[in-house]
Amino acid sequence: MPMIYRGTVALITGASSGLGAEFARQWARRGADVVLVARRADRLESLRAELAAQHGVTAHTVAADLAEPGAAAALKAELDRRDIAVQTLVNNAGFGSYGPFAEEDPDEVGRMVALNCGAVAELTRAFLPGMAADGRGALVTVASTAAYQPTPGMALYGATKAFVLSFTEAVAYETRRSPLRVLALSPGPVGTEFFDVVGSEQAKVGRLATPEEVVTTARRALERRSAPPSTVAGLGNRLSALGARLAPRRVALAVAGRALKA
Repeated sequence: MPMIYRGTVALITGASSGLGAEFARQWARRGADVVLVARRADRLESLRAELAAQHGVTAHTVAADLAEPGAAAALKAELDRRDIAVQTLVNNAGFGSYGPFAEEDPDEVGRMVALNCGAVAELTRAFLPGMAADGRGALVTVASTAAYQPTPGMALYGATKAFVLSFTEAVAYETRRSPLRVLALSPGPVGTEFFDVVGSEQAKVGRLATPEEVVTTARRALERRSAPPSTVAGLGNRLSALGARLAPRRVALAVAGRALKA
């Protein structure tokens, strides 16, 4: 088994539920200590106790809103204060919304960009130098199949995930001489609280995957001898993403608009 688990510390954002909690469980099951970050301290504490009891790992918790200015730097400072070195960073925290962009809450527009893009960039900058020098872990960012074409009805969300995909693939190339594994993970719809926040069933396009399926896809990609810079979870989603990349842009746009009923 690659040395990306046992003897390492994985920092996981959005760890209070869904994909973040599943990343924590799968990494802890393989011997990694974890740092759990999210806004809901009670859920983090519950997961911390579960991981310690079931897997005997050390789980640290930090309650933080990563959309707030300076949150990434404050988190790095807090872990430095606790003398916790991070080998793996899973940038999972994010949210979306559904509806015409002209009707979006202006405050939520800023929060989405800050969390889905700003926090990913700032956390990666804060932890990447040490991770690349150590080389035992991985950088994982959660993008989306929405990254592969414009997404009318979820215009801003899709754009933020396009940023995540492009950013991560570029960082993967820049760090190619380090043994650090870098991966952008693009799931389709997943059975999590994401759609409760989105507030519409219209955003569910395709089969709902389970968090276990999606995180297992990421883990298997990372465990290959040469980790790919990006992977799409689910065969149907992979075919759709490929079709979106090969089709003329206006065709991909029209197909996405109809699928999302925008």
